[in-house]
Amino acid sequence: MTRLKAHPGIGPEVRGLALVARDDFSARYDLDRVQGVFSRQSHALFGQSYVGRILVLNTAKGGVASAWMLRDMVERGLAPAGLLFNRVNPILAQGAVFANLPLMDRFEGDVTDLIASGDEIVLDPARGIVTILRRVAEGG
Repeated sequence: MTRLKAHPGIGPEVRGLALVARDDFSARYDLDRVQGVFSRQSHALFGQSYVGRILVLNTAKGGVASAWMLRDMVERGLAPAGLLFNRVNPILAQGAVFANLPLMDRFEGDVTDLIASGDEIVLDPARGIVTILRRVAEGG
């Protein structure tokens, strides 16, 4: 079990599988919010479902539409379980609060290197801790 320290975050504690890319993230331009998949062809996660996964990405991009988009995805059951970034912008942070979606950033190291897709992780935003319960490379 590995623990990663970050800045205290937003939202409730959550457990799930990570979906990781070094790419940036825009709820508006990167996602098909009806199908629940990454839709921008140039995104490293193109075609993959984000629903119920903990997204681990470099940084957030985009504007105010992200706030209502995150909440809409949560209300329709087509949202990620949580969001981890190296750095996040205030607009996406506000959107996470509006959607009650766990969000953390400012890790001690590049979070896209520290976590791999398929790792089982627990986010504890209030304490600023991510626990890696099982690494995908361990296979069990």
